[in-house]
Amino acid sequence: MAKKAATKSKPAAKKAAKKPAAKRKPNPALMKPVQPDAILGVVVGSKPAPRGQITKKLRDYIKKNGLQDAKNKRNINADDALKAVFGGKKTVSMFEMTKLVSKHIGA
Repeated sequence: MAKKAATKSKPAAKKAAKKPAAKRKPNPALMKPVQPDAILGVVVGSKPAPRGQITKKLRDYIKKNGLQDAKNKRNINADDALKAVFGGKKTVSMFEMTKLVSKHIGA
C-alpha cells in the first residue's frame, strides 16, 4: 500500500509591492570644493576639489607609487611628498591618514 502524501495547501506568500529604490542624494557639504594647501597640492594638485576627489587622488598616488605596506595593508609607508603631508611620520594607518590630510584642506 502506498502512502498518500499529505498535501496541505500553504497560504500563498503575499508579494510586497516593491517601491522603486530612491536615489541617494549626495550631501552638499561633501560636494563643496575645498582648497588643498601647497604641501598637499604636491600630491593631489593645487585646484579646488571635493573631499572625496582629494581622497581618491591621494589613494591613486599611494597605489601608483607602491606605498601601501606589504605586510599590513592598512598602513602607508610615506615617501618624501607624503611625509610632509603626514607631519613627518614615516608610516601611518589609513584611518590616521584622513585626520592628517584634513589639516591641509582649507574651506
